[in-house]
Amino acid sequence: MDNRALAIVFLLIVCSTAEGRLITGERASDLVSDGVHDGSATAPLLIGLNPFRSSETCEQTYGFLPCTTTVLGNLFLILVYGYLMFRAATYLSTGSELLLEILGPGLIGGLFLPILGALPDAMLILVSGLSGTTETAQSQVSVGMGLLAGSTVMLLTLIWGTCMVNGKCDIENEDAMDGKDTRGFSLTGSGVSTDIWTKYAARIMAISIIPFLVVQLPQIMNSTSGRHLAILIALIVSLLLLVSYCLYQVFQPWIQLRKLEYARLKHVMSRILRHLKMRALGRLLKDDGSPNEKVIQKLFTAIDTDGDGYISSLELRAFIVGIRFDEINLDHDGATDKMMKDFDTSRDIKIDWPEFRAGISKWLEEAIRAADASPVRAAGPSTIKYLDHFHQQTKRAHDQLKFRRDEGTEGVQNPRSTSIRAALYLLVGTAIAAAFADPLVDAVDNFSDATSIPTFFISFIALPFATNSSEAVSAIIFSSRKKERSASLTFSELYGAVTMNNVLCLSVFLALVYIRGLTWDFSSEVLIIVIVCLVMGAFASFRTTFPLWTSLVAFLLYPVSLGLVYVLDYVFGWS
Repeated sequence: MDNRALAIVFLLIVCSTAEGRLITGERASDLVSDGVHDGSATAPLLIGLNPFRSSETCEQTYGFLPCTTTVLGNLFLILVYGYLMFRAATYLSTGSELLLEILGPGLIGGLFLPILGALPDAMLILVSGLSGTTETAQSQVSVGMGLLAGSTVMLLTLIWGTCMVNGKCDIENEDAMDGKDTRGFSLTGSGVSTDIWTKYAARIMAISIIPFLVVQLPQIMNSTSGRHLAILIALIVSLLLLVSYCLYQVFQPWIQLRKLEYARLKHVMSRILRHLKMRALGRLLKDDGSPNEKVIQKLFTAIDTDGDGYISSLELRAFIVGIRFDEINLDHDGATDKMMKDFDTSRDIKIDWPEFRAGISKWLEEAIRAADASPVRAAGPSTIKYLDHFHQQTKRAHDQLKFRRDEGTEGVQNPRSTSIRAALYLLVGTAIAAAFADPLVDAVDNFSDATSIPTFFISFIALPFATNSSEAVSAIIFSSRKKERSASLTFSELYGAVTMNNVLCLSVFLALVYIRGLTWDFSSEVLIIVIVCLVMGAFASFRTTFPLWTSLVAFLLYPVSLGLVYVLDYVFGWS
């Protein structure tokens, strides 16, 4: 387990013992007048931006966790609790993937993996309106809606667009050419291509917005009598879609198989790259972090055994067969095919020196980005630190997601030990999510009071980065490989995450609103979810090649979504 998460929990407990004087906003007769103000004026909006301003009350969550009423204090708590929710999401993901390794894609992968992946978001949404009076729940439930809308919008706009820019290749004959990126940022001449299965994932995502439309029917018809019934019907529809989606993955496990291959391909690359470092007669990276071409040239010469200036498939396979990997069995033919596809950009079934240099450089850059994106960053320019970190990172992912072919699955070593680790990860992840979801919601609510910024906007912008950051970083890094296969896997993952957000998290939110009798006044928030899902779903459902200009549409939808909610709620007074 991550010691940093435990250290933060300990720090919070220590901080909770601190006491301070609380100055209220009430008028007191014993205060000295300044001769100008009588103490009865209402503070303007900008006073909320004072980092040292205090409001009237500060209630500790669970009676011992620290609380504050200042802007900076609540910002600090949001960062701390947000990081703990990020760790919870990581532990749940790791534990569920270990279960997948043991039990295979079928029932576990189809039913429990998707639910566990969305559990932190669902937990935050649940606690946002679960405690306190109905009035308090109605006030705090905006945090849940902000997270629900923010996660969907962030994945389909900022992350989708970044993956598009990262993975762009030259478009020729309406297809993106793998590994060929010579046209720069041409809006029509470069882009990415995906396979037909990615289109199916996008269509499933588009279908998942049906409950949002159902719950809005009374508002569309300008009726007030059927709103509570519409919430119940939308809840039933959402639950049916959730069950249908999970069962679909059980009986049509191509979605799960994509998750498995997503991790497998990354690990094959890291293992080959690490072995190249061991074979190198020097450092693969210079002091400034750039590839060392002299050392890479020596590697090329060593693999090119016949000295003809090209690495053939047979030479490449001989090199890979010579790699001894004790931890798991390597599919030599698959690894050879993968490396040939990544390096042979001319498609002449052999790798020349420029292709080898470009391929190794690209792999090194990806390893460095993965290390830099990790909470434990590799220090200095040492190649082995970067590659060791990248190798261990991808090995964990590969061990947790053994690639299962249609005919069967690989055996698991030490299934009992793996089961215990999976249970521990799931228990710790669930415990952290359950314990710190409520304090995070309270911190967001207090930050809103201190700054006069609506809770929806705070949770819309900040919370998705806590619960989806690991998934986002992985998608961005993987998309940079500039291959149709990697792009297909990346975008399928994004569409699957949005689908679970739209059915599972919405089901939790609708159940909360219905059971507690809260008022449904989220028309503008629902509108932006529907618009973003329909626009991006339309792009992905009817085409497999996306020119670079589509990334501009995705990026633009994020500020448009925020602006639309502000205008509809605070200018036109939608509810």
